[in-house]
Amino acid sequence: MKKILMLLEKHFPEDERVEKEALALIKAGYEVHIASMCDALDVTSGPHKGIQVHRRGIGKWHKKTSVGALKFPFYFNFWRKFVGDLCRAEQYDALHVHDLPLAQVGHEISQAFGLKYVLDLHEHWPALLVESPHTHTFLGRLLSDNDQWEAYEKRMVGLADEVIVVIEEAAERLAADGLSPERLTVVSNTISLEELTLQSRAARDAGAPFVLGYAGGIQYLRGIQWAVEAMPYILEALPNTELWLIGGGRHVPVLQEMCKGNPQLEEKVRFFGHLPYQEMMAKVNQFDIGLIPHLRNPLTDATIPNKLFQYMYLQKPIIASDCLPIKRIVEEVGSGLIHRDGDARQLAACAVHILTHPEESQAMGERGRRSVEERYNWAHDAQSLVDTYARLWG
Repeated sequence: MKKILMLLEKHFPEDERVEKEALALIKAGYEVHIASMCDALDVTSGPHKGIQVHRRGIGKWHKKTSVGALKFPFYFNFWRKFVGDLCRAEQYDALHVHDLPLAQVGHEISQAFGLKYVLDLHEHWPALLVESPHTHTFLGRLLSDNDQWEAYEKRMVGLADEVIVVIEEAAERLAADGLSPERLTVVSNTISLEELTLQSRAARDAGAPFVLGYAGGIQYLRGIQWAVEAMPYILEALPNTELWLIGGGRHVPVLQEMCKGNPQLEEKVRFFGHLPYQEMMAKVNQFDIGLIPHLRNPLTDATIPNKLFQYMYLQKPIIASDCLPIKRIVEEVGSGLIHRDGDARQLAACAVHILTHPEESQAMGERGRRSVEERYNWAHDAQSLVDTYARLWG
């Protein structure tokens, strides 16, 4: 049995994608271990759903050095020792690095121990850093050089045996930079149908409000401010409409402040905070429209949110901004309408159109559900992952 060691820069099992990948590989006959970094120093290791989890605490100061990982050795040295200790104690066959920062460590360790090396890029990391608030502080600009990160990414993807990305647009970006398409695999952020038991909600009660909804992290880049700005235009045409926001994040107080002093918005915009997964999905099931109003930039043009597939599975017509992957899928499937990012009036027009055309809305929902059942589901992407590993030793 081949043994795989995954490297994860967070406490496991907090990352749903990593857990799904590990379980898919176990089901295919591999033994999977995860090296998990934790903020707390006093941590324990042990099995989780058949995954062997090795946790090591890093401490706050040491963790902060990750910002300057390409300039100073402290953060990478923590990982070199952590992973080196595991490789000396276990007989691994492959190293699987989740996201770009640890790519250097992954390459070094794979070379030292003769391991196959898979680099799994969840994000367009240099673009993520451009948009991250901490890189815009004086210290952040000093420690995190984006040109250096872009060069690092280009060098690291060239050293991996296989590179995994989350969407076709991300693969196209790397291929345009010279990476061979034969070493690229798309394993998307789709949902597992086995974990979903919800059916579409019952027929609307007489007098019940229309519900536009968003579920996920709430930061500036998610564009929820444009949904809030769209509400007065929507309410002018359809007064019995509400906006439901499910999730937490640093931008929540900003949105709440936008509503303050406006009686309509204070009443019609509802904040539910973070909810457990099944409770969140039950709430999403009450939406009439699923919103993805993300700001468009190089980051959002190279990733895909799993809420898209959650909405489509629950037969919710979608209103989304024109980020390339989301726009492509929504238009190919015919599951919703697209607006220009940052255009609250156009978002409102899309909402009014869908809510006043129930037959068209129902057809959008049905097409979305069918596309998830037939294509955009984890069983399909899990097989792509398993095929990638088969190629390593093929």
